[in-house]
Amino acid sequence: MKKQPSTDARAPHLIELRLWRQFVAVAEELHFSRAAQRLNMTQPPLTQAIAQLEAALGLRLFDRTKRSVQLTAAGAALVPEARDLLARAAALPVFARASADGEAGRLRLAFVSTVGFDVLPRWVRAFREQHPKVQLELIEATGDVQLEALGRGEIDAGFILHSPGFAPPGLACQLIAREALVVALPGQNALAASDTLALKDLLEQPLVIFPRRILPSLYDAIFAMYHAAGHLPRVAQEAIQMQTIVNLVSAGIGVAWVPDSVRQFQRSGVVYREPRLANKGKGQAVPGCETSLVWAAGVASPALLRFMAFAPG
Repeated sequence: MKKQPSTDARAPHLIELRLWRQFVAVAEELHFSRAAQRLNMTQPPLTQAIAQLEAALGLRLFDRTKRSVQLTAAGAALVPEARDLLARAAALPVFARASADGEAGRLRLAFVSTVGFDVLPRWVRAFREQHPKVQLELIEATGDVQLEALGRGEIDAGFILHSPGFAPPGLACQLIAREALVVALPGQNALAASDTLALKDLLEQPLVIFPRRILPSLYDAIFAMYHAAGHLPRVAQEAIQMQTIVNLVSAGIGVAWVPDSVRQFQRSGVVYREPRLANKGKGQAVPGCETSLVWAAGVASPALLRFMAFAPG
């Protein structure tokens, strides 16, 4: 008959590693005296410990006679689990030291789509090769979503796109890359074949752009370029992802200002051009953009510090 788990306050706690070490020794030796010698203890306390473990579990783990000790079906099923428990416990100090050094643990990184075109795949592949015990979780998210996730502690850091010099308040920031904005034009647009793109001609085109909430600093910089030239942007369509913006350009809806790295997203019907402005005096009117790694100030984990040292700044 199945035993009921013991309610005796003196019953051993089931997570005591000592009990499972004793159980494994008896299971492997199938002899209490030899198991006791292996554990550097006498036999009566070992016999008592196994009896207490069986009482606490409400199960017989061994069938004993005067001549033999055999595992029950329940005892045999527990042996590999107990060995695994002991092995994992033995590995904990090593894992703790590796985590403290940033060589193990979990790192949750968010990223905007532009980082995913080139640099992020290379970094992730190389980082995983050098630090295989760090569990790297990647989450694609727009800048606004990343900032909210950082505030809630749902991610450790994120790659965001922003205008030059912008620093999100309350966050630490490591500059990753600077790049120019280029214009994506519909292939059938007459400007696509022009050798020299005059700023005023580009600014008169319908505009496809991301909503301000996801990239406020870059959105404002682009609008400031229009206003400085005396133009009011004619927003034809907003879209969140850069790939979607380029697809809308391909459909002829308008032109878009995108980071230079987006050129790697080749789409039929889209021409990327770096404006060679007819009005040289306004060559600085086209803003650039930057990509930075951001995280909550003062709370960088050891794994994040490893990644920050790995990623070029």
